[in-house]
Amino acid sequence: MGLLIEEVPNSQMILGNSRRTLMVRFLQEREGSAELRELVDYISEMEGSTDRKHRKSVYVSLLQTHIPRMEREGVIRFKRGRLTLLQVPDDVTVYLEVVKRNDISWSAFYVGTSILFLVAGFYLASFPLVVSSLVYLTMGLFHHAKVKKLL
Repeated sequence: MGLLIEEVPNSQMILGNSRRTLMVRFLQEREGSAELRELVDYISEMEGSTDRKHRKSVYVSLLQTHIPRMEREGVIRFKRGRLTLLQVPDDVTVYLEVVKRNDISWSAFYVGTSILFLVAGFYLASFPLVVSSLVYLTMGLFHHAKVKKLL
């Protein structure tokens, strides 16, 4: 039995924060339901610090800011320490880049492509390749800035 989830508008407003984005991602991985404690552990780990002080910061920000916001938007329900995913915001995959252990991210791909184009452009004395390298470099840096907290 699969989880049926409707889409809601305004995903940029809802998922504009990395903790809310991680919350949706975690709940999707857990078939739409999880304990708050599990979510705190997951977000702490994804943010690179699992010490007590950081976990408390994550816990407080979820309870005071992110969970109420997501409940108001109709994305989740929070009851007795359990979160349930009700709806997934539109274009949620734009905000989630999941990179497996030995894979490269799109931002790394763009930067690598820009370096290849730059070297080829100088070697071949080709202005269009040099310009292309700058375009790919810009794309890579922009993409990295948008998803760096999620990796």
